[in-house]
Amino acid sequence: MRLAPPQGPPPAPGRPPPAAPALARCSAAALALALCALAGCGYQLSQRYVAAGGVSRIHVRPFVNGSTEPELGAVVTSALRAELARRGADAGEGAGAVLDGEVRATEPALTSTTGATWRIAIELRARLVPAPGAAPVDRTIRREEDYLAGVDPLETEARRAVALRRMAGDAARDLLRAYER
Repeated sequence: MRLAPPQGPPPAPGRPPPAAPALARCSAAALALALCALAGCGYQLSQRYVAAGGVSRIHVRPFVNGSTEPELGAVVTSALRAELARRGADAGEGAGAVLDGEVRATEPALTSTTGATWRIAIELRARLVPAPGAAPVDRTIRREEDYLAGVDPLETEARRAVALRRMAGDAARDLLRAYER
């Protein structure tokens, strides 16, 4: 089956025939839609993570909790392992490179006269040993954050715990960036 050419007046002498405007608009819209879909899909190009000493895989030992926050050492260790896993650099106990350290937290302090806002800070002191016998690389990261008080003490404590987890994740990212070559 053949489609007949569009009916209309012939082009003026010396002028090219008109392009099919509907087809041009349709293909331009499809191209724009495809580009938007690819740009917003969340994929990106990334490089391999390389830390000080040329290390590309790191084992994270549990961080010592030097604070009064009961789970803070485990939260920081978990955040570091998750961040390394995202970067493809997490390794088990047999890895040559080892990261360990200590985490401390300040006592929560009121930052408003009404008692509506509190502030807490954490400090990570980390040591990366790139290989057995190699010189360790020390880094210190400090993060602080405000959080709102709740209507009762339990809600305030829950908000403090959320702020600590958020700071642990941010500090883990900052620490790994500080170790990057």
